[in-house]
Amino acid sequence: MLGTFTYHNPTKIYFGPNALEGLANELTKYGPNVVLVYGGGSIKKNGVYDQVAAVLNATGKNVTEIAGVMPNPTVEKLREGVAVAKAASADLILAVGGGSVCDYSKAVSVSANCDEDPWEKYFVRFEEPSCPVVPVGCVLTMAGTGSEMNAGAVITDHAAKLKVGHVFANSDVMPKFSILNPEFTLSLPHRQVVAGIYDAFNHICEQYFSGSDDNVSDSIAEGLMRSVVENGRIAANDDQNYEARSNIMWAATWALNTLIAKGKPTDWMVHMLGQGVGP
Repeated sequence: MLGTFTYHNPTKIYFGPNALEGLANELTKYGPNVVLVYGGGSIKKNGVYDQVAAVLNATGKNVTEIAGVMPNPTVEKLREGVAVAKAASADLILAVGGGSVCDYSKAVSVSANCDEDPWEKYFVRFEEPSCPVVPVGCVLTMAGTGSEMNAGAVITDHAAKLKVGHVFANSDVMPKFSILNPEFTLSLPHRQVVAGIYDAFNHICEQYFSGSDDNVSDSIAEGLMRSVVENGRIAANDDQNYEARSNIMWAATWALNTLIAKGKPTDWMVHMLGQGVGP
C-alpha cells in the first residue's frame, strides 16, 4: 500500500428487507427530540413514512418535521432547517430519503448548535465543526450517492451560482446508523434508478483513476465496478429485481465510504466540473 493513512468509519449499517427493525434499538440511544427530514413526499406515497412514523411513535419520540428537501438542497433550505433543529432542541436528525436528504441532514447537524451562518462557515470557509454535532441517522430510499456512510454534504447557492461539497474530516458528521432496505427503492421512477447507477459508477472512477497505482484499493474498485455494471444492466430492464437492486445499493455505499481511496490520490474533476455548471 502506498502512503500512510488512518481509516475509521463509525456508521452502523442495517441491511436487508427487515433492516427497519434496527431503528427502534437505535432510537433508544438518543434523547426524546427527533427532527424527521424528507423530500417531496414520495415516502408518503410508498408507505415508508408510515413505517418510520410508527417506530418513532412506539418509542415515544417528540417529532418535528422538515419536509420538501429538494435535489441539490439550497442554502435557503439549509438555514430554514437549522432554525427548525434549534427550536426543537434536536437530539437526533433522522433523514428518510436519498442522497440529497442525507447530505442536507448532515449540513443541518453541524450547524444546529452554532450561531454562525452555516453557508459561510462550512461551504465558504470550509471550517470543521466547532460546536456539538447533532447525531444523524439515515433511512435510505435511493441508492447512488453513498451519503449514508460518509461525512459529505453538498449545498447549492443559486444566487452566487455555487454548488459546493464539503467532506468533513470530523467523523462525528458521519451518520451514526443507516437503514438500507432495497425494497424501499423499488418504487423509484426508472430515470432515478439509472441515475443512481451512473452516480455510483462515477464515484468509483473518480477514486480509481489517479497518477499512482495501488493494488488493493484498485482491485476493490474493479470488483465494485463489475458489480455495478452487471446488476445495473439487470435493474435497467427489470426495476423490480430485488437481488440486482440490493447489490447496487450495497456497491453504491462502498463506492463512497472512502475505503477505495485509501493509499492513493484521487481525482474528482468530473464532480468539480458538474458542480461548476450545475447551479
